[in-house]
Amino acid sequence: MADIPKPTGLDWVKLREEMDQMYVVETFWERTIRKCKENPLVPFGAMVTVGALTYGLYNFYLGRSKMQQNMMRLRVAAQMFTVFAAVGGMIMALPKEKKNLEGFIERGKEKSIQ
Repeated sequence: MADIPKPTGLDWVKLREEMDQMYVVETFWERTIRKCKENPLVPFGAMVTVGALTYGLYNFYLGRSKMQQNMMRLRVAAQMFTVFAAVGGMIMALPKEKKNLEGFIERGKEKSIQ
């Protein structure tokens, strides 16, 4: 028991320095590029969504209601595509043992019985 050093008020500073050495710092752009490479369909869907919204608002301003309505429908479809792409990317990133649907169902049945 005497071997353990007595904690001081500044132990958290040393802990923080040790953790900072292990932590990989990545800038906003590095993270954005990494995420786009991991799941390229999400940025594509987001760009299509923004493009449809922008063009739809432009047509609304010009008074072209039919084209504006079509662009809003395209925007909704692009948003749906983006959500499905994000969910699909998360499922693809899961470890192999967690992708097993039958095992997942069996574990759910076991928990519901208890």
